[in-house]
Amino acid sequence: MQDFDGQNIKVDVNLLEKNIDLLIVQLSDCRKENEVLRSELSSLQNILRSCKLPGTLGSTATATDSGAILDGVFAYAEKVQVKQKLVMMLQKIEIELRNSQTL
Repeated sequence: MQDFDGQNIKVDVNLLEKNIDLLIVQLSDCRKENEVLRSELSSLQNILRSCKLPGTLGSTATATDSGAILDGVFAYAEKVQVKQKLVMMLQKIEIELRNSQTL
């Protein structure tokens, strides 16, 4: 009987070790992915800070009553809206990254 129990314990320990090894590999992969995402987030933040939107020619753009794009140039109000949306998106990404770190 003791031999059978000993074998079961060895099998259980081996299975546990394999699962631990798999978890370590998954954790390592997640860390690598986290670093890539952080790099992308940092890059996006730098782009956002510069806030040079495509088609802008500086702050000399004239806006219509609707605040629409004029001759391929963004109106100031639209620039502000785009920047606010990007900031919100970056904040959500950052929150998700922090939440995934705590797991």
